[in-house]
Amino acid sequence: MRLPRTPDAVRNFCPREAIVDIRPATTVAELLAAGHLFDAPPREEWAARFLAAEGHVLLIAYVDGVPAGFVSGIEMLHPDKGTEMCLYELAVDDPFRRRGIGGALTRALVDLARERGCYDVWVGVEPDNEAALATYRSAGAGDDGRFAMLVWEFGGGTEASQP
Repeated sequence: MRLPRTPDAVRNFCPREAIVDIRPATTVAELLAAGHLFDAPPREEWAARFLAAEGHVLLIAYVDGVPAGFVSGIEMLHPDKGTEMCLYELAVDDPFRRRGIGGALTRALVDLARERGCYDVWVGVEPDNEAALATYRSAGAGDDGRFAMLVWEFGGGTEASQP
């Protein structure tokens, strides 16, 4: 599936007989309208910063005009490696799960990363998250067996008052 290059274009596909539109979020209002899909309600100022940041992308899947899922990605550029895309988060609302939407969102982000010239896309997944692993594998990802994640936690997360 190829996502159109223009940011306001809509891509239609038909997973399991439902018409789904996947399109890039371009306004804060779109992100806020999809707020039920996030771990916590999106904040206007953070949504604006995300959308304004070069290399940040958030694709929303709509079913009958209702936000049903999203995937976000962040491009990372390094002087000796070029640009890669991190699939930061994938979410599909409960009533729309197991209909191919997560896989379609993932493939759309991978296609977009390829079009942008990224050399790969990667995602960190908890080893016991079978649903996520199945979704990513169905979209063509493979386990490279080399990933460990270490974290410096500063507290707060969605509760923090970040700039």
